[in-house]
Amino acid sequence: MTFSITAKCEKTGQFGVAVSTAVPGVGGLCPFAKAGVGAIASQSFVNPYIGINGLKYLEQGLSAQEVADKVLAEDPLPEQRQFSIVDKDGNAISYSGDQCDTWYGHKTGENYAVAGNMLVDENTVAAAAKAFEKNADLTLSDRLLCALEAGQAAGGDKRGRQSAALYVVHEEDYAFCDLRVDEHIDPVKELRRVYEVAQEQLAPLVAMLPTKKHPAGRFDFDHSRELGLLQDDK
Repeated sequence: MTFSITAKCEKTGQFGVAVSTAVPGVGGLCPFAKAGVGAIASQSFVNPYIGINGLKYLEQGLSAQEVADKVLAEDPLPEQRQFSIVDKDGNAISYSGDQCDTWYGHKTGENYAVAGNMLVDENTVAAAAKAFEKNADLTLSDRLLCALEAGQAAGGDKRGRQSAALYVVHEEDYAFCDLRVDEHIDPVKELRRVYEVAQEQLAPLVAMLPTKKHPAGRFDFDHSRELGLLQDDK
């Protein structure tokens, strides 16, 4: 169940995962990323500890391949897992166990990895990868969404569609973008709608939050009122 893209932006250093599946709440179990460290998508008969422990190993300096070898060695059922890893240098690797449900497979490229299982056919993975590659001028969030949309249009999960998520990190320990559609008849389309709303109403607020370089933040009350983030007292 699930198709995803895991990637690094070579221009900004951001990491992110976009994912969709035919069960609710995919954003709570599959995408993992940490600023300056890397990103991981864990799926199929999902093991969240592949993402949790994998990020720890990436932070220790292991490469994507070394982390893949380590989490597979630790997993009692590696043949049922599927995951993608992108490390701090943009090295990308995917793994698909031979007991993943058909159609399953993956594709890796420079700074990205696409993987899917229980798909209509291989076109989902191919379309997502192509969309990510051809939209290199966009932000990482937009590129990931474009890839997810292309994968869905090409077929997606053979059981249907139910949830989708976009998770991106930049320089802080909190997410740069963390959006989820937990249960919807067309979750990828709904995720795009939510993303566009968030670009207008949430992204400006995130830009004003406290950061490591500016612990007090840069909150502007007047600008926030203009954006509709605050209401005047009546």
